[in-house]
Amino acid sequence: MTQHSVAKPTWRSRLHALGPGILMASAAIGGSHLVASTQAGALYGWQLALIIILTNLFKYPFFRFSTHYTLDNGKSLIEGYAEKSRAYLWVFLVLGFLSATVNSAAVAVVTAVIVKVALPGLPFSNNAIAVGVMVFTLLILFAGRYKALDHVSKLIVVSLTLATIFAAGIAMSRGMQMQPDFIEPSPWNLAALGFIIALMGWMPAPIELSAINSLWVTARQKIDPVSYRDGMFDFDVGFVTSAVLAVVFLILGAYVQYGNGEAVQMAGGKYIVQLVNMYAVTIGEWSRPLVAFIAFACMFGTTITVVDGYARAVAESVRLARGKKEPTGERALFAWMMWVALSGLAVILWFNSAMAELLKFAMICAFLSAPVFGWLNYSLVKDDKKHPVSAGMKALVYIGLIYLIGFSLLFILNLAGFIG
Repeated sequence: MTQHSVAKPTWRSRLHALGPGILMASAAIGGSHLVASTQAGALYGWQLALIIILTNLFKYPFFRFSTHYTLDNGKSLIEGYAEKSRAYLWVFLVLGFLSATVNSAAVAVVTAVIVKVALPGLPFSNNAIAVGVMVFTLLILFAGRYKALDHVSKLIVVSLTLATIFAAGIAMSRGMQMQPDFIEPSPWNLAALGFIIALMGWMPAPIELSAINSLWVTARQKIDPVSYRDGMFDFDVGFVTSAVLAVVFLILGAYVQYGNGEAVQMAGGKYIVQLVNMYAVTIGEWSRPLVAFIAFACMFGTTITVVDGYARAVAESVRLARGKKEPTGERALFAWMMWVALSGLAVILWFNSAMAELLKFAMICAFLSAPVFGWLNYSLVKDDKKHPVSAGMKALVYIGLIYLIGFSLLFILNLAGFIG
């Protein structure tokens, strides 16, 4: 047993352990928060706050188990999938390929739109800026590898958190912007079900991020091992940060856009432009750079972690599918990062007009796959003797599965025309 595993946790050791959990928060606080949560507030005010809180609560154990499993076993969650059944590995591999391409495209193009809003004088198209974003992302990852990713994500998450809470506080001090004749719409109908499912799919993040998180934990443990308790503290800090900010972003939309008489744009890029403009009109032109910075920090942090994380997940899945015992080398990992970046750019260049539909499809798929991989994550740790799963956590698992499966069945039945 190593010194790290027996040493009593201290605040210094806990702060030193911060890393993979912050990366997970940086990856999560992107499309789900900046776009989906804020749109939820803009469309329905506070009405979907409970959905956001419950989804974070019920997904918590399934994300937690990724860190639990890796710290206890020294293996990635994907290795655990492969040991359970190669069928799970192949399902994850297909999901990983799809998500890597669509998600990298979405975050890069939204980041490009934000850059264009913040610097309107730039003589480049959104597509050209998206290429620049990807190139800059790859340079950071190639130059510093995991350590650079760790440092950049911490800086982004801290500055993003402070700026977002400040902006939400200013908006709340101005009060709601509802018109006197505004009739509040209800989200509790089948017409709004697609939006709610998409919102929950990426809340706080797509389920495959739990496996990516375990790969970041693996990378961290190779460089600078930490104890189980310190590693779980890191996870909790990252998860709670992303969960709290999900509600804060709902506040951003609710207090500036809800009922103000202007139709909410649903396409991610157009919506962010609208959100920045709404803040400038409602709070003052001085707020435009603040909201633009929040948006940029959200999406650029997500772009970096998406390229790195999905490259690691696909590389690990391919390695295991091919039966290779040696870990993926740095050159191979860099090649997969290039593939994630280039495949995303290909989608931007050739399918830009269908980006909103592709993104919504990915978000819905993430929600429908959540019960499967959630149960699988639980099955890998439920009989753990070293750090047994508590009775309360087991209860949360089963309640969460009922919640996720129930909404999935409702969506599928509605899509098939059996209800509605």
